[in-house]
Amino acid sequence: MPNEQKKILPINYTSREFESIRNDLMEIAERFYPDSFQDFSEASFGSLMLDAVAYVGDQLSFYLDYNVNESFLDTAYQFNNILRHGRILGYKYDGRPSTYGQVALYVMIPASQTALGPDAEYIPILKKGSRFTSETGLNFVLTDNIDFADPINPVVVALTDTSTGAPTYYAIKAYGNVVSGFFSQETVPVGNYERFKRVKLTSANVSEIIAVYDSDGHEYFEVDYLSQDMVYKELSNENYKDDNVPSILKPYLVSRKFIVERDRFNTYIQFGSGETGQSDVVADPQAVAMDVFGKTYVTDITFDPTRLTKNKSLGIVPSNTTLTVAYRVTNPTNSNVASGQLTKVSSMSLEFANIDKLNTDKIKAVEESLEVANETPIVGDVTNATSGEIKQRIFDTFPTQNRAVTQADYENLTYRMPPKFGSLKRCSAQQDPSSQKRNLNLYVISQDSFGKLVTTNNTIKNNLKTWLNQHRMINDTIDILDPYILNLGIEFVIKTTTMADKYTTLDAAITKLKNKFEVGFFIGEQLYISDIYKELKDVPGILDVVKVKLTNKTGVNYSGATIDINRNLSPDGDYLVTPKNAIIEIKYPETDIKGKMR
Repeated sequence: MPNEQKKILPINYTSREFESIRNDLMEIAERFYPDSFQDFSEASFGSLMLDAVAYVGDQLSFYLDYNVNESFLDTAYQFNNILRHGRILGYKYDGRPSTYGQVALYVMIPASQTALGPDAEYIPILKKGSRFTSETGLNFVLTDNIDFADPINPVVVALTDTSTGAPTYYAIKAYGNVVSGFFSQETVPVGNYERFKRVKLTSANVSEIIAVYDSDGHEYFEVDYLSQDMVYKELSNENYKDDNVPSILKPYLVSRKFIVERDRFNTYIQFGSGETGQSDVVADPQAVAMDVFGKTYVTDITFDPTRLTKNKSLGIVPSNTTLTVAYRVTNPTNSNVASGQLTKVSSMSLEFANIDKLNTDKIKAVEESLEVANETPIVGDVTNATSGEIKQRIFDTFPTQNRAVTQADYENLTYRMPPKFGSLKRCSAQQDPSSQKRNLNLYVISQDSFGKLVTTNNTIKNNLKTWLNQHRMINDTIDILDPYILNLGIEFVIKTTTMADKYTTLDAAITKLKNKFEVGFFIGEQLYISDIYKELKDVPGILDVVKVKLTNKTGVNYSGATIDINRNLSPDGDYLVTPKNAIIEIKYPETDIKGKMR
């Protein structure tokens, strides 16, 4: 019996959508099966079968393309899938953005017995967490404690005695920072032990988790990843009045911890896998090392990854308890507020030093006198990030790896230290030229309450040391040093036009230079004399700038460090070469900038 010749059908693998698949099937049926299928009208059974097969092929092509695209970050479309790719690459989605701003706070304090100032015993501290509401119903929360006794706060007479004219109440004005939203909490019942317990919060627009406690009083700490066992707690600084640092940063080893995960609409708390009462919550290296049997020699002892996965580590999971989760919920809509619209004090917490010895009526009067107002608009990003924006943030996050490698990384981390642990005005990371290793000299400088440069105190340096230690490379050593403060003065001679008022023009020139140097200098930044010439020439009424001279300012209230200006000028006299371990300051522009006319 002769072999039957096998029929070869031409299959077009590029046809992927319904119409092209149906056309290919129609062509094959007409060409290879003319006797079986002859009626291909839209109402025929043959047309029904072709449509059904083409429909199935179109669906399979769609889901194949969808799954392939969603498997890669640059082609993913679904928002939650993009977030999953981001978590793998180290990106943490923060949810709906919060709006930050500044408010002015006013309080009236009873006069002292001499009526020469407010009674210091009644000057309170407004605690962070106090809540303010705008005229449109938007909520904002105070982010830092406000000490009305700070000497930088202006004090004026508010009320006087009608008969004697003596002051009875003084008004104190202070500034504070606020963030959109309000504090809330919910309780979550937890049953039997479950590895990697995941809890979904019911509230939407959760911006940050404030605290998590169980019914036994155990606190759970938020970490960036579950294998992290070190957090940094904020402790009150007892020497706050002396060094102006509200909090001290201390490392703290934790076994109860969680991470926060978000998708487009929901917030989740993810715990680890450790069970309460187990002794292996923290992995023991001896318990995960490979065992070597039957040998009289030792080659290499390494870690067995399978043993690590069997170890119940990554933190203790709550079980048979009730969790209390406190968090901040941001405003669900636009959080922008126009000037003067944030005027209501919804809730407050005032702290007095010796409240037991104070008059309750006066305390109540102080509490009722608290007022708030935003002098400038509070504006910010009020919409969720789009899929494209999230992708770009992930691409930018991945190369940094949350570590400090370059000098710029150390400077960036220094500026990122929360202000409550110490305020740093400027910093500069430099390679130590006298060290043969990777030693870095980190120069930092701070400001006093009047905005003048001062050396950074030891409390801030210790906080900074603790803050940098979690990110630095293991073979890096860092010396935190004080730069020299070079207090300089500027003297200039100008020639005015014929019709210009000389004294008005001179005042305008001094004001222009004051505004120029109000921002200040960076550590090691040069002072360009040519910029001074340019600023003066732009002042209306100045015909020519005859001379500009730099001088050292020494004496009381100045730093005492000087520089040989003539020797450190550039060859063309265009700028002053500043040492890398020094910073220039025009400390008192009103008197340090002097001008003459010709």
